[in-house]
Amino acid sequence: MKLSHLLGGAGVALGAVAVRDLTQTRHALLRNFPVVAHARYLLERVGPELRQYIVTSNDEERPFSRDQRSWVYASAKQENNYSGFGTDNDVEHLSGYAVLKHRTFPESLPRDHAAAGLPSAKVLGGPRDRRLAFRPASVVNISGMSYGSLSGPAVTALNRGAAEAGCLQNTGEGGLSPYHLQGGDLVLQIGTSYFGCRTPDGRFSLERLQEVIEGNPVRALEIKLSQGAKPGLGGLLPAGKVSREISEIRGIPMGQDCASPARHTAFTDTDSLLDFVELLGAETGLPVGVKSAVGELGFWHDLVRLMGPGDRGVDFVTVDGGEGGTGASPRVFADSVALPFRLGFSRVYGAFAEAGLTDRLTFVGSGKLGLTDNATVAFALGADMVNAGREAMMAIGCIQAQKCHTDHCPTGVATQNAWLTRGLEPVSKGERCAQYLRTLRSELVKVTESIGVAHPGLITPDDVEVLCGDYEARSLREVYGYAEGWGRLGPALRAELLDLVAASPGSGEPRSAEAGAGERDLGPERVTSPS
Repeated sequence: MKLSHLLGGAGVALGAVAVRDLTQTRHALLRNFPVVAHARYLLERVGPELRQYIVTSNDEERPFSRDQRSWVYASAKQENNYSGFGTDNDVEHLSGYAVLKHRTFPESLPRDHAAAGLPSAKVLGGPRDRRLAFRPASVVNISGMSYGSLSGPAVTALNRGAAEAGCLQNTGEGGLSPYHLQGGDLVLQIGTSYFGCRTPDGRFSLERLQEVIEGNPVRALEIKLSQGAKPGLGGLLPAGKVSREISEIRGIPMGQDCASPARHTAFTDTDSLLDFVELLGAETGLPVGVKSAVGELGFWHDLVRLMGPGDRGVDFVTVDGGEGGTGASPRVFADSVALPFRLGFSRVYGAFAEAGLTDRLTFVGSGKLGLTDNATVAFALGADMVNAGREAMMAIGCIQAQKCHTDHCPTGVATQNAWLTRGLEPVSKGERCAQYLRTLRSELVKVTESIGVAHPGLITPDDVEVLCGDYEARSLREVYGYAEGWGRLGPALRAELLDLVAASPGSGEPRSAEAGAGERDLGPERVTSPS
C-alpha cells in the first residue's frame, strides 16, 4: 500500500473523528477542540499512574484535589464514585483532619428524603412572619454565580439542575437573566452595584427590584456584603464581557468596564442595613438575608445586638469562607483575606448563640461545602443549609483550568466566547448537575445515619473530632470554643424536624413548601471526568 494511501486514509479517519467531535454534545472539550482534545483524555487515563510516581498524590492538588474532582464527576455522571483499598489521606500525621463519629446504637434514623429534597430544619422567614416565608425543600443548594461571569449555557444548565433536583439557585450579583428561568427556584442576590435593580446612576431602585421579582420564581433576597473570593474588594467585569444582553440585564453601559464598588450606598452601617432589610421584607414579602465573608467581628456583634429586641432582623445569614471561590481576584485576596470557612462560621454562629438567637434565623454555609465531609462538618457547626459553587461548576464540565478570569475557559463554563460556550450543551449538563446534587444529599443521609441521627440538622459539634496528628483528637466543640448546647436546634425546632422526617417521603412536599397558616412562630428559642 502506498504511503499516500495511508496518509489519505488517516486524513479521512481524522476528518470523521473531527465531524463526530463537533456534532456530539456529551463533551464540551471535544466540541471546542476536535481531535486534539482526545489527548487530554488519554493523559487523564494514565495521569494517576504518572502523578503517583512522579508528581503529586491523589489528595495534594488544590483548590480541589483529584480525589474530590473525581468524586464530583463520577457522581454527576451516575458512575461508580466509590474508592477501594483504603484511604490515601495521611490521617496518622495530618493536623486539622476531621473525623465523623459513628454510633453503635443510633438515637434516631433518617428516612431517605434525598430524592424528594432533604428539607431544611427551619422555615426561611418564618420567625419574622414574612408573608412569603417557606421551608426550603433541600439543605443543599447552588451558590451565587452571575450570568456574565458564567456563560448562558452554564447558567441554564445549573438552573435546569436545580429544578430537577428541587434546589434553590442563587443568581449571583449579576442580576436575573433569561438563563435563570428554566424552572428552578431562585435566591436573588443584591450586590453593591444593584444590577437589575438600579437607577441609571447606579443607586438602588425598589421599583426596579419589584419589576424583576414580578412573575419570576424568586423565593428570597440575599444582600451581598462580601464574598470569599475577594472580600472587601468589589469586582470588575471587563468591557469585553459586557455584551448587549448583559448590558440590558444589568442596566449598565455596553462596551465599558463595569466596576462593582466594595461597599453599598443604600446603607452605611448595621443600623441602616437592618432598616434596608425590613424595607425589602415589607415591600416584597420575601425572606431577606445577608452574605459575607468574615473578617473583623464588630459588624456581627452589632447585628446581634440590634436583632436582640426582635423588631428587626435578617432571616438568614450566608457565611462564605475566605478560601476563594468562583470569582477571580488578586492572589493576596484569595490567599490571605478573610477567615477560612470553619473559623469564620464558628465565630459568627457563636455571636448569635451567646445571645440565644440561633433559632431566629437560618445559617447557610458556603466555601468548598459541596463535598460530603465538608458539608457534614458545616452542619455540625450549626449550619442549616449549604451552598455548592465550584463543585456545581465541575458537575457541568469545569476541569479546574483556573482560566475563569481570562475569558478562555476551555469547557465554556466561565466565558462569553461564543466558540467555547457552544461546547457546553445545557440539557445533558443540567441532568448531570441534578444528579450531583441528589448524590450529595443521598451521601449526607448515609453519613447522618452512620452518626445515628435523623437529619443533618441534628448533627452536633460532639459528633466530629479533629485530629492533631496521631497523638491527640478533640471534638469540634472544643476546637472552636462552643459552649454546651451550641450547634444544636432548640427543643421546638428539633421536635418539628423529627415530625417532618418521620413523615412518609412519598407523601412529599412540593419543591418549596410554603409556610402556611398553620406554621407556628418559632420565636427566640434560647439555646446557649467532567466534560
